[in-house]
Amino acid sequence: MPIKESELILNPDGSVYHLNLKPEHIAQDIIFVGDQDRVERITQHFDSIEFSIQKREFKTQTGIYKNKRITVLSTGIGPDNIDIVLNELDALVNIDLNSREPKANLTSLNIVRVGTSGSLQKDIPVDSFLSSTYGLDLNGMLHAYQINQIIHPEIENSFIDFTNWHQNKSRPIVIENSKWLEKKFTGPKMHSGITATAGGFYGPQGRVLRLPLQDSELNNKIDSFSYNGLRVTNLEMETSVIFGLSKLLGHNAVSLNAIIANRATGEFSNDPKKVVDDLIVYTLDKIVN
Repeated sequence: MPIKESELILNPDGSVYHLNLKPEHIAQDIIFVGDQDRVERITQHFDSIEFSIQKREFKTQTGIYKNKRITVLSTGIGPDNIDIVLNELDALVNIDLNSREPKANLTSLNIVRVGTSGSLQKDIPVDSFLSSTYGLDLNGMLHAYQINQIIHPEIENSFIDFTNWHQNKSRPIVIENSKWLEKKFTGPKMHSGITATAGGFYGPQGRVLRLPLQDSELNNKIDSFSYNGLRVTNLEMETSVIFGLSKLLGHNAVSLNAIIANRATGEFSNDPKKVVDDLIVYTLDKIVN
């Protein structure tokens, strides 16, 4: 049965509503960045660029790097934007946009998030790289979907008990990355751990300006949580939703971070731009190889 026009919205030219993309515009290997200005920091390394477009914060460029076709797309900030981006990317490859029906043979995209973050642990140094083994979802957006088959209740329950998680907040969700894709990015400079994904930048990440927090000790609890050797290594706003929607839709996803600060030691990178540029080149070469 065709998907209704109100549910799958297309632009007059046939492109998906928010991203303004058509199926031929994207590659199977896609790099996500938050900041639209970071798109060209990646594609400047390409041998050629075949397509470029921007609508709102969603900037997309597709081109060739060492004979490999790659798409780079800016998602903007937060779980709600990831919901838009991943659903529309999936529609491009797995729904016939003319008949509005899902395809019989589905395509799996390979999605690599490249971002920056601060480490929560003393032994993950500034200027290193971090790969998220799990996403710890603290924002609740994924509860809109049927997630029972992709979650890890044993880790979630341990985290809830350890932090005395408030009953009025959404239940935390833990989702694993793509182990197959993770192996492509392993290396001596790459650390790993649980990445916590908050729904906001200030209160949800423990920052106080004029508004008091529901739990002023939550960040300390997150920092000291451990489950069978797994620790929360960093805090940001996208990873868990990328992992969750990718799992549900049948795509592969990893999340890589350039560590530019260490909150436990108070250090900040002397050259954060270089750390990000090094991670970009590292990521491109690992995709190609």
